[in-house]
Amino acid sequence: MNWDDYRYFLAVARTGRLSSAAKQLCVDHATVGRRVKALELALKVNLFDRSPQGYSLTDSGQRLISIAENMETGAIGAMTEIGGQSNDLAGIVRVGAPEGVSTYILADLAAELCDLHPKLELQIVALPQTFSLSKREADIAIAVSAPTSGRLKHRKICDYKLHLYGTEQYLATHPRVDCIDDLKRIRGIGYVPDLIYDKELDYIPLLGPDIKPHLTSTSMHVQLEATLAHGGVCILHDFMATQYPQLVRVLPDEISFSRSFWYIVHEDYAKLERIKTVSDAIIQHMRKKIRTAEALEEEKRK
Repeated sequence: MNWDDYRYFLAVARTGRLSSAAKQLCVDHATVGRRVKALELALKVNLFDRSPQGYSLTDSGQRLISIAENMETGAIGAMTEIGGQSNDLAGIVRVGAPEGVSTYILADLAAELCDLHPKLELQIVALPQTFSLSKREADIAIAVSAPTSGRLKHRKICDYKLHLYGTEQYLATHPRVDCIDDLKRIRGIGYVPDLIYDKELDYIPLLGPDIKPHLTSTSMHVQLEATLAHGGVCILHDFMATQYPQLVRVLPDEISFSRSFWYIVHEDYAKLERIKTVSDAIIQHMRKKIRTAEALEEEKRK
């Protein structure tokens, strides 16, 4: 029995495509196809139905999933025992996190961790999406809501605050905003409503049924840059906005949101030394940076 064949099988089962599995495994797609076929020949069953849309599991493939995942758990457990005997961290750790967190919090930490552990390879996936840890899209995820199912461990990192911001120039050259209803008279910037990937990010409806942004993007960076370019007002994280002195809060007493960041890891990976080390560093660093940024913002407002 060759564990590698089962590892390739799991990658295809989770991604549905040879090319996606190949990228995940850092091999070419022909190798993936060959290893999956070898497993099918050894078991004398078809594990996948092939089509132009991708690979879908047959009944036999579905039954094999739990067996292969148990093998995977055992292999990871062996890695944990061996890894625990060495202080020299090595290997890949993929972290999925929102754009703002990746840019304003994790970038400097990633550089520091790579300096401390030269054999460690950190991959920061900064995309506006949720990450499936069961499909191994990431080893660690930072999310704005806690998971409700799956073999996942999670804990709250910290709360963070958001306010409505605009540049001094934009606010000085557009109708005065004294109440929420006045927001109808200026341009709002926000997420594309039907492409918001987490309900915790859907702030605009909370302002009122008639408030609607007219400049939208799936990217928080695009929203921020549009705001800095005097394009309108936008709900931004305080830890991001404090980096830009030209931004000022709009209706700070009426418009203020508090949300939470959550740390999530698959239970199979939670004990791996490299995952534990990176996880602890991320949690500590995020708490420190967010608290420091919010303290600076409050001091500025006094």
